[in-house]
Amino acid sequence: MWISFNNSASGFAPSEFDAASDRWTWPEKVGVDPSFISRLEWGHLERAALGTILSAAKALDIQITLSARSRGADLDRLVNGRHAGLHESVARWFSLERSDWILAPEVSFSIYGERGVIDILAWHPGHRALIVIELKTDVVDVNELIGQMNQRRRLAGRIAAERGWAAHTVSVWVIVADGRTNRARLARYRVLLRNAFPSDGRAIRGWLARPESPLAALSFWGRVESGLNLGAYAARHRVRRRPEPTQRGLVREAAVEATD
Repeated sequence: MWISFNNSASGFAPSEFDAASDRWTWPEKVGVDPSFISRLEWGHLERAALGTILSAAKALDIQITLSARSRGADLDRLVNGRHAGLHESVARWFSLERSDWILAPEVSFSIYGERGVIDILAWHPGHRALIVIELKTDVVDVNELIGQMNQRRRLAGRIAAERGWAAHTVSVWVIVADGRTNRARLARYRVLLRNAFPSDGRAIRGWLARPESPLAALSFWGRVESGLNLGAYAARHRVRRRPEPTQRGLVREAAVEATD
């Protein structure tokens, strides 16, 4: 069961539970004061600790999802804009340099409960080679990235077959927007990533010309396209320095924005 919460609407409604559930036994099941359950029912979550809410949900066999939204700029549109810019740059490069490849953008799949979207599924008819391309403007979880690409590689042949592409080889290529933050993050996991993706940007260029064997690659994308702002690809992170006392004993706060 999935329930979304916000503090302007009811949260735990009695109708969400099994008919056999007795609302008066909820506090005992959860181990909290009855007034706490009452506040959850009415959606008054401002003063409720997240840990307590999660414990209540677990005791009542409910799974909670949290969604963050910005009141300022549209966060989703901003992130999607960076991703689209990176996608456009890669697609333009293929059309100019490697037009022998057929690109299928944003390929969704659902196979025995495994669901997702492949950013670019590329097909080389001459060599019957398939490559799954993942575009990253910001790398947050390296382990998740590796697991995701293993899944894509395992399912790619079946996904391609739905398009009439019978692949001899299946490869993966992770393209990361070039930037200081992304380079610093990936440098911390250099060995792990190189074991998962042995090939780099130099190797992938030669391979794309003659894709005769499977490959797993990771590279940074720093290509500047006419009409596209490269700075929009990689995410921006704001870093604040600690306050520094001046000679007069005043406090000066400096904020530095690191643009990747």
